[in-house]
Amino acid sequence: MKTKILIPLAGLALFCACKGRNGYEVGSSGTADTLRKADTVVGAKLVKTAGMSFKVKNVAQTGQKISSLTSAFGGMVVHQQMGSAAERTGEVKISADSVMRITALTSTAEMTIKIPSARLLKFMDSVATMGLYVTNRSLDVSDKTLEYLSAQMKLKSRSELISQQKQGKIIIKDPSKVLDLRDDMIDQQISNRQIDDAVSNNMVSLSFYQSNFISREVVVNDDPSAYDLPFFRRMLLACENGWALCKDVLVGLANVWFFLLCGIGVWWFVRRRKGRGVLVH
Repeated sequence: MKTKILIPLAGLALFCACKGRNGYEVGSSGTADTLRKADTVVGAKLVKTAGMSFKVKNVAQTGQKISSLTSAFGGMVVHQQMGSAAERTGEVKISADSVMRITALTSTAEMTIKIPSARLLKFMDSVATMGLYVTNRSLDVSDKTLEYLSAQMKLKSRSELISQQKQGKIIIKDPSKVLDLRDDMIDQQISNRQIDDAVSNNMVSLSFYQSNFISREVVVNDDPSAYDLPFFRRMLLACENGWALCKDVLVGLANVWFFLLCGIGVWWFVRRRKGRGVLVH
């Protein structure tokens, strides 16, 4: 008798357990479907970044071509920098006051391009044809789908919370918390717009250079020692300086005429005394 009663009870317990398990699985499946639908609505958010380094014949001309190509592809140049650096410098004297300055220069350029995603690969291929050869080319893809979806779901949750607060369904005692929620909503909106823009318009970093080239420039000789007067002019100046020195000596002697006269007198007296001494012997 007890056995007959226990068998239906065991069957009932098994049925309930199966029902509970089925209900859990249905719930899990529903949550997964919800996330899958949300992901489908959002779409894949793939952010592409590309880069290329290559050698060209002329950096300035290539920069102009890339700018024109960017406009044709509906893109925009967001950064451009070109420059030349002197490797070696020498000077050759061509006249008394002029020299030819010869400089070996190296020229490089860097550009950052914002290009529509659908035209990225074609743009990269077109740029590659402008160079003599490509030294490096890269393409990176970053998946921002989950980050975008997270921000979207948080934004929706905060929006519902603000809506319930306005309707009086919930009460937030601290007003600063409401402001923080609104700031978070703005940040999430801006973040998603940035991701949308990065998905639609990809960033391309370009770096190109050319072989060293020679620059010749005639400049003024800045060495003061090179500016000497002609020979005959210097001889004339030397004669003039000698005559001026001679006049200075004569003027100096005139200033000491008394001492000269006394010296001559002493010399004559001494000489005369010596002469008399010789005659006495």
